Amino acid sequence: MVLISSNESGSPNQAAKRRKNAAQQALRRTEKDRSPERAKETPPGHRLGATGLPVLRKLHVENLGFSPWRYFANAAKDGNGPRNERKLISQMKTLTTFLACFLIVACARSAPATLATNATPATPQAAAIADTPPAFNASRAMQYVKEIVAFGPRPIGSENHKKVENYILSHLKGDTVEQDNFEITASEGKFPVHNIIAKFPGTRDGIIVIASHYDTNWPLRNINYLGANDGASSSALLLEIANQLRGARREGCSVWLLWDDAEESMKLPWDDPESLYGVRHLAQKWQDDGTIKKVKAFLLEDLIGDADLNVDRDQQSTVWLEDLILQAATRVGYQSHFFARTIYETDDHVPFIQRGVPAADLIDADYGYNNVFWHTTQDTVDKLSAKSLAIVGTVTLETVRLLDQRP
Repeated sequence: MVLISSNESGSPNQAAKRRKNAAQQALRRTEKDRSPERAKETPPGHRLGATGLPVLRKLHVENLGFSPWRYFANAAKDGNGPRNERKLISQMKTLTTFLACFLIVACARSAPATLATNATPATPQAAAIADTPPAFNASRAMQYVKEIVAFGPRPIGSENHKKVENYILSHLKGDTVEQDNFEITASEGKFPVHNIIAKFPGTRDGIIVIASHYDTNWPLRNINYLGANDGASSSALLLEIANQLRGARREGCSVWLLWDDAEESMKLPWDDPESLYGVRHLAQKWQDDGTIKKVKAFLLEDLIGDADLNVDRDQQSTVWLEDLILQAATRVGYQSHFFARTIYETDDHVPFIQRGVPAADLIDADYGYNNVFWHTTQDTVDKLSAKSLAIVGTVTLETVRLLDQRP
């Protein structure tokens, strides 16, 4: 540090010479501080604190070899005020540049360490949650929708229904598949019912069931009712989820995919006793053999392909599970498509709710303006969107990941 005394001796020319020499020395020191060798050292004017981050000390302009106040005082004495003022401004610019460089270097040195600390999860559970969910191939899922719809109407007991059943099974070759087959006696006669369950084992106890029905309405069998959104979209969604689960044993709960049958009512308007045959039978079967105690959550997919997607919050669903779905949607950036409306829906999840299983219905129950497309010949592929399949598929997979973290 160069100190300039307030009572310098000698002539004005000598004083000016000393000031010039002091400024030149300060400039040389500044250039030396910027050299590569000096850059490896702790920069002047800061130290390392307990956290390892630089702590700034006060920097005085006298440390750089000049005093602006002294310059102004001498300028008044020797008559070179304007020239000295210009010189002072030039050196102040140098000082400003130096300080800016100093702060940039300090931030650059400290930032990587801070980011690395924040990026390290505290626990294995946090690390698992931080992982990205598997990619959902919406284009492939949409192709599945088209292929299912191409079979035509698929009411229970029909030839087209059997074709769709075989189509689903063909995509599950090599997987562990259980078929729950039985017969019902309805007001319209006797019908075979075939539930399909694909099982993907996990390393943890507990089962997460993801379900969709695949039949279309018996009362609409004589019109060209294709059920593109109602049944085909969710069945295709499950086929694509199977693609994501297939392979190595998953780290988490087992996931069972259920294509349930005879969901649609045998009468219109909807008649509860003549509907939900597949899930009512399976829920009772699992209760009898003890399986239902292992089911951690039941996620139902229904009417999820609508291009104008707005998934409803269902009052019959388990509140904490619906909240978890919203959390999953928020994590992947799709929360705007969830729970703007609240409904009370009787659907495939109800038999499991009645037996104490946490269950949620992912359903967009407003299909077209004022639900105009539902259960009509207007339920066709052109009303659907691959983007909607991607949204629901991704949120479903993220919900499964969050369920894996729960005790």
